[in-house]
Amino acid sequence: MAQAYVTETGSGDSGSEHRGPRLRRLLDRWRADRGIWRRGLILAALALLLALVMVLHAQIPNRIGNLGSLTETFLPWLGLFVPVLVVLALVRKSASALIAVLVPSVVWLNLFGGLLVDRTGSGGDLTVATHNVNAENPDPSGTARDVAASGADVVALEELTATAVPTYEKALATTYRYHSVQGTVGLWSKYPLTRTRPVDIKLGWTRAMRATVATPEGSVAVYVAHLPSVRVKLEAGFTARQRDRSADALGEAIADEPLKRIVLLGDLNGTMNDRSLNGVTSQMRSTQGAAGSGFGFSWPASFPMARIDQIMVKGVEPVTSWTLPGTTSDHLPIAARVKVAATGS
Repeated sequence: MAQAYVTETGSGDSGSEHRGPRLRRLLDRWRADRGIWRRGLILAALALLLALVMVLHAQIPNRIGNLGSLTETFLPWLGLFVPVLVVLALVRKSASALIAVLVPSVVWLNLFGGLLVDRTGSGGDLTVATHNVNAENPDPSGTARDVAASGADVVALEELTATAVPTYEKALATTYRYHSVQGTVGLWSKYPLTRTRPVDIKLGWTRAMRATVATPEGSVAVYVAHLPSVRVKLEAGFTARQRDRSADALGEAIADEPLKRIVLLGDLNGTMNDRSLNGVTSQMRSTQGAAGSGFGFSWPASFPMARIDQIMVKGVEPVTSWTLPGTTSDHLPIAARVKVAATGS
């Protein structure tokens, strides 16, 4: 047995010795290859261009087809080009391209690396949820029950139709004593609602509302909004003018809000990166960005690619934020828990 042991050990050492020279030979071949720095210059240029797009995305003009907003909507997905460039650089045996790919890698991590860290906490005293239920939802009762099962104290629903409202009211009545529907948006609450009114977001019909929620920890102004949809068209680009005007109007309404504690729930048809939502995003915090884990993409439900449904706060502290399981809508519902006590008046 001792002889067998010695033999096996010797065999393992031999393997290590073989691997060492093999690696050295590979490095020697790369060093001896004088074209290693000259090859792949186009790949290197593409890598640097990718980095520039991510760094300077705010400078991409919106004058032509809202190209800037379109880029910002899907900005995190630009990171997918990095591994592709790495593979191509290895295939081309290009040191220049490999080094250049480090630049967009660092830029992407600087922009979005923080979202890969779990920032969820515990505690909080108010749970809120929002869901674009889809006007063509085939199962409104089931959708309402699913959202209520989240345990949220306050629920906002968007894209309500006149025919479906009674169904949602009936399905949510047991859990939520108070509610208000304004146009195509509605708010359901376990706590009393006062000062409920529509909010004019320059559409000509009601797709936003505001209410004061009397939580045990103090009054909170809750806004529900469904900004106009955007479209990507070959002949017109990213058509979003109406949404942008509505976002500015919503931002003005929030800026004029007398209460210091504010929660915004809704489908904004835009991401936190989209500059066209600055009227809102510049004065509020995303619960997902502050206390979530991951990107929290909410649309489309079948393969989420962007977080266009938002929970944003001002004067309250985000504790945790998450995406709820899918319903029969084309959006995923989202929820967050926040701390209201001792954060404002």
